[in-house]
Amino acid sequence: MCWRRKFPSVNSIVFWKKSKNTEKVEEFLRNNGSVAPKKYHYSDIRRITDSFKEKLGQVSFGGVFKGKLLDARLVTVKVMRESKGEGEDFMNEVVGISKTSHVNIVSLLRFCFDGSKRALIYEFMSNGSFEKFIYKDEPLEKCSSLPWEKLYEIVIGVSHGLEYLHRGCNTRIVHFDIKPHNILLNENFCPKISDFGLAKLCSMQESYVSINIGVVSPKCDVYSFGMMVFEIVAGRNNINGLEDRASEKFSHIGSILVSN
Repeated sequence: MCWRRKFPSVNSIVFWKKSKNTEKVEEFLRNNGSVAPKKYHYSDIRRITDSFKEKLGQVSFGGVFKGKLLDARLVTVKVMRESKGEGEDFMNEVVGISKTSHVNIVSLLRFCFDGSKRALIYEFMSNGSFEKFIYKDEPLEKCSSLPWEKLYEIVIGVSHGLEYLHRGCNTRIVHFDIKPHNILLNENFCPKISDFGLAKLCSMQESYVSINIGVVSPKCDVYSFGMMVFEIVAGRNNINGLEDRASEKFSHIGSILVSN
């Protein structure tokens, strides 16, 4: 009996082609060298989260977990739902936030781009999202509230972060999603702007950014910032009825909006 070894035909050979964003990751790492956040494999993500043991929250893109690096630093790990797409929003966040360095911008420490597995590893923000401190659906005695003085400091901190994104970076960044949920607070309630998935980068000479629905300017962030301030005031007013005091504390917010 003669056995014939079968070889795959030319038509059956599948050539692997790098995705556009895989190439973008590699280019990003080459161009930024030691400044770029370290790239992790998905096995690293499982390790630092102890197999996703402590979940901090669930949002539209996936889950948020608490982790610990080898140097014992606590981190926040955003694990994206598996996707077959190119991951443009994901890479926007990696590239965008890696270009920033400011006390009011959250620091990206690591990232994972491992096939369809994607995750972002940020500095740990022990007080979580600003959102939970201003939306008061529960009875007053159960609410976790902040004094007006602290709310004012948070608003000023966010305005400084926005001014940095628009004027302080070598590449201007338009965030596109400024809202209380995307403002994180550390142990001292210092605010840090996060979630750069929708962010767009443009040169400092450009006044507008082209998107698929037209063009927009950094002023859209200023508008969102203003709406966030009004949400803070309204959220407090709905519970404590402190309209006069709120007006006093935020009377010159308009000057901040104009300056940005």
